[in-house]
Amino acid sequence: MTVLSMRYFGDPVLRTVADAVPEASVGDTHLRTLVADMEETMEHFGGVGLAANQVGVTKRVFVYNCDGDAGHVINPTWEAIGEEQQTGPEGCLSIPEIRGDVTRAQRVRLRGVTVDGDPVDREVEGLLARCVQHETDHLNGVLFLTHLPADQRKQAMQQIRQSEWFNS
Repeated sequence: MTVLSMRYFGDPVLRTVADAVPEASVGDTHLRTLVADMEETMEHFGGVGLAANQVGVTKRVFVYNCDGDAGHVINPTWEAIGEEQQTGPEGCLSIPEIRGDVTRAQRVRLRGVTVDGDPVDREVEGLLARCVQHETDHLNGVLFLTHLPADQRKQAMQQIRQSEWFNS
């Protein structure tokens, strides 16, 4: 396994909508390697989730490890279950040191497939529901900053412009 290079705010790949993984590619060696490398990369950077475009790959794949519930999803979709929402702090491996309060659905139904082609169809809540929504946003070219209230987004952008990682 390999720790892949992280892409950071300002890199156009983070605003790119990822392509669906063709059914014929599910199970192939390249996809298995990508998933394993993404898991290694997420762990290395201390994240709870990682989308493929965060490592420069525009395929609809994300990995997660939320409170010991770990896995991956290929071609993920989700839908909110009920109307209950959660508001809490979010950060992003692609936007180091920046956090903000984001409102998301409390409970979602996640669907997709695994690298083995097994169906994923499960209801998740709390942190994992937040992770599913955050990582799927990445695959749609959306960063969590978009969901921040205007004042927090302005403050976050100011912090980004002053950060060492952004100016190097």
